[in-house]
Amino acid sequence: MADGVQHPAPGCIVEYMEGNAPHIALVMEESGGHLRLLLSNRRETRLAAARLLPWPGPLYAAGVGKEQALRLLDKHEKKRKELAAAVAPLEVWEIAQGEVSQARAHWFAELFCDSPDEDTVAAYGRALLACKSHFRFQPPDFLVYSAEMAEKRLAEQRIRETRESLVSGGAAFFRLLWDVACKKRALPPCGSGAEWPSPEAAERLKAVLRDKMRDPENQEHDALWTMLSKGLPDVPHLPLQLLTAWGEVPEHHNFWLDRAGYAPGDEWWAPFANEIQGIVSAARDCSLPECALPFVSIDSASTRDVDDAFFVERTETGFALTLALAAPALFWAFDGPFNKAVLHRATSLYLPEGTCHMLPEFLGTDVFSLVAGQRRPALCVRLTADTAGLTGPCEIFAARVRLAANLHYIDCQAVLDAARNASPLPDNPASPHADMLQAGFELAHSRRQARIAAGAVIMNRPEPTLYLHGQGADTAVTLEPEVPAHDPQNLVAELMILASSAVADWAAERGCPLLHRIQDVTLPKEYAGVWTKPEDMARIMRFLTPSSLEVRARRHAGLAVARYAPVTSPLRRYTDLVNEAQTAYFLHNGKALWGEDELEHMLGLLSSALEATGQAQRFRPRYWKLLYFRQQGDKIWWPGVITEENEAFVSVSLPDQGLFARGRRQLFDERAYPGMPVSVRLGKINPLYNEIQILETAP
Repeated sequence: MADGVQHPAPGCIVEYMEGNAPHIALVMEESGGHLRLLLSNRRETRLAAARLLPWPGPLYAAGVGKEQALRLLDKHEKKRKELAAAVAPLEVWEIAQGEVSQARAHWFAELFCDSPDEDTVAAYGRALLACKSHFRFQPPDFLVYSAEMAEKRLAEQRIRETRESLVSGGAAFFRLLWDVACKKRALPPCGSGAEWPSPEAAERLKAVLRDKMRDPENQEHDALWTMLSKGLPDVPHLPLQLLTAWGEVPEHHNFWLDRAGYAPGDEWWAPFANEIQGIVSAARDCSLPECALPFVSIDSASTRDVDDAFFVERTETGFALTLALAAPALFWAFDGPFNKAVLHRATSLYLPEGTCHMLPEFLGTDVFSLVAGQRRPALCVRLTADTAGLTGPCEIFAARVRLAANLHYIDCQAVLDAARNASPLPDNPASPHADMLQAGFELAHSRRQARIAAGAVIMNRPEPTLYLHGQGADTAVTLEPEVPAHDPQNLVAELMILASSAVADWAAERGCPLLHRIQDVTLPKEYAGVWTKPEDMARIMRFLTPSSLEVRARRHAGLAVARYAPVTSPLRRYTDLVNEAQTAYFLHNGKALWGEDELEHMLGLLSSALEATGQAQRFRPRYWKLLYFRQQGDKIWWPGVITEENEAFVSVSLPDQGLFARGRRQLFDERAYPGMPVSVRLGKINPLYNEIQILETAP
């Protein structure tokens, strides 16, 4: 405290804290520890003497007039601001640190000034009050922080200042982005207005938006996000919409891949190049026996990752079938970082905008793909079936195979149609294999009938093909009906079901645990069969619980098999890769590579990845379908079939477009019933929010 002033009395210059800042005043009256103060803005206030800062003075005559008092306040305020600006609090701290743990403002002023006056002491007090990273004001003293504590406080201060800067500028910028998103107008150029954040703040804001887009449940940025998004609507995809308006992601960005942590394209595997080269070298240098059967594969024309092929021939009692499965698992390193990356991808994704391969493309479409004419390692499954579709035990072996042909569904359908109609074979690549295709079709038909007799539920739901034209906001969507190729598609489906159930039985007999698809429900007998009507499929689907992935084998009700361990797509599904590895290891070593507990642990990791990628596979095609309907406008009438109705809503299937829509009950005829044909007009479509409404109906 300055010399000569011990207690504030009328005429004394004092300071007190208000709004986290010191304010100057002059004491007009004192009574019992309570003061009446004149402020520099001509106002008066009352204050307890205990609230004064501990550097009162100087003291003037008690009867000083108001105008003179104001001039005095102005003079001292100006002087103290100038003096405080000249104080270097960090230099003060450097000298004081280690000398004292606490002291009054007067002590710190004396370090630099001889006989400091009241204004100088107050200036030092003000400077130290502002330096919260190195000093703590604990009246009447200032505590001097240690170097460690000062550094910690500085870090906290930097974080706080960054956050305050983000909030003050970011909230306004977010409102600008939302305005751009809603009104579909152009974003003003960077730097053209005060709303644009600094480059550093912009990077931080982008990071917050991307994190919230990828994981809405992540609480890391919750407090900051709450402040930044204040005043904006609380909608699920707000971060995505703001990023799109900002131009940081393109229009129609696939945020499902971000949420799954699934890197699109074919660059994700670069960090694992050395490990992958080891797998490639092992595959090319292996010495497997040759299997000379003329296998063929059947896939769509766009398929490049061929992971299954077959050879079937008739026998005296029925059929002999050998399946060749691509065999990356024979050379896989399951303990390496590359395997962890593939597990996280979990499956290939087949989306309208393109295929995202589970494996690096050169592995899935070349090194391990069953390309016709090329020697490839394979895990082969051999079994027999009688004419009723009943099969015996299977034999499993590893071999090198060389496919005779990679066939396409359309060509195979043409060949089977010709055989059915006793017509000349068409001139296409499938014709040389007509006899085997016919034998395979007969085996598949008998297998299907046997499964139906056992209770299988088969949904024959056509799915149109989506085509995208253009990019970003200019993307146009077209829908084309599926080209019928039911016979070869059913052939492949039945052989794959047969292989997966046969391998599951083989493993069960030997005590080799696998990952199984389970659908353990009891279905009415009348549900068995092939269903094509939308209303029938909707009714039955309400009773069919989704299948689950488990280690313990149980029945798959929909497929009507006792066990089902998917193994036929190791290039496309991690589950199949694991089952193939487990089977091959047991085949050659007489024991399992993993026990049940280890598979359970792996399944915990795999299930979350499959759930995330499954959402992308389900919701992304629907997004494009909704965009297609929105682009067609709300004046078109679409033919549909009622599948469900209640007092509030009616559900309608649009079979040609593979879509369901729902409308209010009052829009429909009072006689509406499942199976009733109806035409609907659609509108209020928001693909991002999965919204579509029936606006009007007609019989």
